[in-house]
Amino acid sequence: MTSGLPTVEEWLRLQEVLVPFLVRCGAAALCGGMIGLERELRKKPAGFRTNILICVGAAMYMTIGLLIFEDDTRMGDPTRIAAQVVTGIGFLGAGAIIQSHGRVSGLTSAATIWVVAAIGIIAGAGYPILAFVAACMVVLTLVLLLKVEARFLDPAAGDDAKGGDV
Repeated sequence: MTSGLPTVEEWLRLQEVLVPFLVRCGAAALCGGMIGLERELRKKPAGFRTNILICVGAAMYMTIGLLIFEDDTRMGDPTRIAAQVVTGIGFLGAGAIIQSHGRVSGLTSAATIWVVAAIGIIAGAGYPILAFVAACMVVLTLVLLLKVEARFLDPAAGDDAKGGDV
């Protein structure tokens, strides 16, 4: 007895969606890798592979949400999947935040995890160039504003340049 649902993609449909899927996930991997490389070079716990996986995972969720939306004759809602990614990533990011001796650390790592998932959603929605622009903005924020913060705002923030995390 079958439920009417195909268990394997039809070859023609697979040919139609495979290249866009690879472009979207590839863009997400590139963007997550750019940000992850910066984090890895600063010896942060959420580094190169972690950021790639978060970004690609978010892109996959968004892409499948859009495919289901198309296949269900527009009965689904892909924004619900994106919302659940945001919620789930919030819990993951919360795990990166640590309070010790009256000092909170890991906030930048948590924020990076959160924004990398958003970039994955952008790539998964079919906007790889916007995802790349967003990733560049994040890398510039992490690199350039660390120097501004260390020099003008908080001398303790200079610890981030030496390996700490604010």
